Amino acid sequence: MTAHTAGRQDLQLRLAAGVGALDLNLSDAQQQQLLSYMDLIQKWNKVYNLTALRDPQEMLTHHLLDSLSAIAPLLRHLRGGAFVEGGACSLLDVGSGGGLPGVVIAICCPQIKVTCVDAVSKKAAFVQQVAASLKLLNLKGVHARVETLSGPYDVVCSRAFASLPDFVTWTVDVLADTGVWMAMKGKLPTEEMAALPSLATVFHVEQLHVPGLDAERCMIWMKKPPSLPA
Repeated sequence: MTAHTAGRQDLQLRLAAGVGALDLNLSDAQQQQLLSYMDLIQKWNKVYNLTALRDPQEMLTHHLLDSLSAIAPLLRHLRGGAFVEGGACSLLDVGSGGGLPGVVIAICCPQIKVTCVDAVSKKAAFVQQVAASLKLLNLKGVHARVETLSGPYDVVCSRAFASLPDFVTWTVDVLADTGVWMAMKGKLPTEEMAALPSLATVFHVEQLHVPGLDAERCMIWMKKPPSLPA
């Protein structure tokens, strides 16, 4: 067995263990897609700086598993809201970079139509390449500033993209009236939450536990107040 093969098998085992720890129901094919996505990041990283991480083990933990920690909370929200299991839902990943968490969501949730937007053209082009290579018909990358997009989207998400006030201010026009903001953060952003403008209100905060990562993570859920028009 070559070192490459052994390393690949180790990544497969660690991913499967992480998927199990997160209580996700992902097929072998979906897990292979996640690893193929990581391969594409590594390949493109040689030319474009998609991520500062280069070590596959770190990428697995800090990128794939970190993004996977959002899947169960997202599905719980959709099941508890206006979306039935298997129903279509539109999600916008803002400042997506190399597609985190948008690509991961598209792989794990084929019923969700995912748009990854980034102001850097090479990053949007990479997401388009991922969609083509992995045959993800529910994924597209868009090169634009989010303020120029038109909605509505049922979910607008971000992962360490900007402060909460900036995030909601820049995206309020593309969020559906009944939609939600889903912001992935590190430590609980108490000051950012206190500084939120009246166009958004926090309705749920939950801690995220990333297998193999000894760092604080949380999810901030927000929505428009009832009186705020689209």
